[in-house]
Amino acid sequence: MRLLRLGQTVPDHGILPATRRVRAVRSGVVAARLLALVLVGASLGGCASWFDTSKEETIYPDVPAEQRYNEGLTLMQKNEYDEAITRFEDVDRQHPYSEWARKAMLMVAYVNYTQGKYDECIASARRYLALHPGSEDAPYAQYLIAASYFDQIPDISRDQQRTQRAMDSLEEVIRKYPNTEYAVSAKKKLEVARDQLAGKEMMIGRYYLEQRNYAGAINRFKVVVTRYQTTRHVEEALYRLTEAYMALGVMSEAQTSAAVLGYNFPDSTWYKDAYKLVQARGIDPKMNEQSWIAKAFKGFNLG
Repeated sequence: MRLLRLGQTVPDHGILPATRRVRAVRSGVVAARLLALVLVGASLGGCASWFDTSKEETIYPDVPAEQRYNEGLTLMQKNEYDEAITRFEDVDRQHPYSEWARKAMLMVAYVNYTQGKYDECIASARRYLALHPGSEDAPYAQYLIAASYFDQIPDISRDQQRTQRAMDSLEEVIRKYPNTEYAVSAKKKLEVARDQLAGKEMMIGRYYLEQRNYAGAINRFKVVVTRYQTTRHVEEALYRLTEAYMALGVMSEAQTSAAVLGYNFPDSTWYKDAYKLVQARGIDPKMNEQSWIAKAFKGFNLG
């Protein structure tokens, strides 16, 4: 079975073509309901006058799972998403052990995702994974969880707890299902999330630098240099380290950060600025192999 990718429209012939048809067995359900009515009637025999016995109880048979599932797909095509979810949930409730129920459970997660109902999507996808951890669609369920967290990543000016959750979930997709298309997509999203966290560190580091809290600034830029080397912020972080170390008079580290910047990003405008900065003090960029900066980039040529 192959599910929709995020953003893909539902084809006329249905999203999840079945490998086999599963039909509901109605006789057992009807018999069970009749038995229940008999038992209730017997227990309330002495109170029959309380009820209008002239009206007969109408028993509605369960709709076959396949029919109810396809009704959900049709409603999706009509953009009637709440009703579609109701149909899929009916399949799961009325035919819990069928193949259609498994598909319907995942469709509930998918529809919730498309509607921005991320908490509901996560809950549905996690339930799917708990019940069907080894299914062929388990990677997709895991990806829906990660994508739900990813789409909630806030602006860098706000708390980044959701960003960290997104990263954890994306890494889980990559770790568990490395050879799937979802892992490829997760890696791309992971880089965006990492860039977001690096941006947050840079924002705080710049603030500390403006306040002349050089030690605090260095600690923030160090996080970017050691954890987020593949993000777009690493060039500026190295320049800011040069700036902060020079302000503290720690020339060896200032020279090293400028040298690492020049080695990995020789055409960077940040390197040109760092070179001018050290030259103004009568020194050149120079690598100190014992520096934590040099060790962080050892064997890691980004240029």
